[in-house]
Order: sequence, then structure tokens, then C-alpha cells
Amino acid sequence: MPVTFTIQQIGPDDIALMEGLLTTFGEAFNEVETYSGNRPGLGYLRRLLGSEYFIAIAALESGEVVGGIAAYELKKFEQERSEVYIYDLAVATAHRRKGIATALIHNLKNVAKARGARVVFVQADYGDEPAIALYTKLGTREDVMHFDISVEEGNGTA
Repeated sequence: MPVTFTIQQIGPDDIALMEGLLTTFGEAFNEVETYSGNRPGLGYLRRLLGSEYFIAIAALESGEVVGGIAAYELKKFEQERSEVYIYDLAVATAHRRKGIATALIHNLKNVAKARGARVVFVQADYGDEPAIALYTKLGTREDVMHFDISVEEGNGTA
């Protein structure tokens, strides 16, 4: 099957692409309100996209955002190195099974390597079989526990 998409890192002047990525995430995760209900302003997005710790990459088909990654570079303290954490990765339903997610991860690996990162890592939810299959194909599985610790006083849940 011919490749019909392109991959592009989103920079501070690519606000329309970032808006498209937010829309794609909201629809793909069925969380439209989370990704569209209270979007950050133009200045915030420009600062975020221009920062040294945030990475956004979009998959485009005919100029439309059909998938993407939002990731964070985490500078380590024990050695002069970093790791890149995939915070969100999604592909629009109509564009799945075309190799877009794999291409996005490979592009992120190149960005991470250029930044001197040691590894790219990601979490997957139990039961999310497509994500687990993708990540298993590309990396080594580690079983860990994840805890959300609330910053609010009280019972410690978010």
C-alpha cells in the first residue's frame, strides 16, 4: 500500500497543526471536552511548542492532521542524559492500519536521538490491545504500577 501521509514536527509557528492535533486526540480518545473544552491560548501554545522539553509530531494526509504524538523530554539527574515519554499518541479512526503510529514513533525516536535521549518510553492501559501490540512490536515490555497522587488535600485520589 502506498504511503499517503507525511510526518511533521510541530513548531511554535504551527499553531493550526497543534489545534488539529488536539482535535484528533479528543476524537480518537472519545474525550472531546478534555482536548477542546478549555484549550490553551496562542501564547501558551507557542511557548510550549518552542520549549526544550515538549515534542509534538503530526501525521498529515492532504494537509489534515490524522494522527500525532505529544511527548516530553525528561532530563535525568543521575547522569547527563534524558528520556522521552510519549504522553499521547493517536491516529484518527478512518486512518488506522496504515503504519501511521509506527511512523510517528520512528520519527520521535529520531528526534529523541538528536537530543541525546537514551530511550523513548510509553504506558499502555490493560485491555488496549492495539496499543499493546504496537508497543510490543517496537520495544521491550516492563510491567510497572502507575499511581496518581493528588495535589489536593484529602484522600490522595485525582
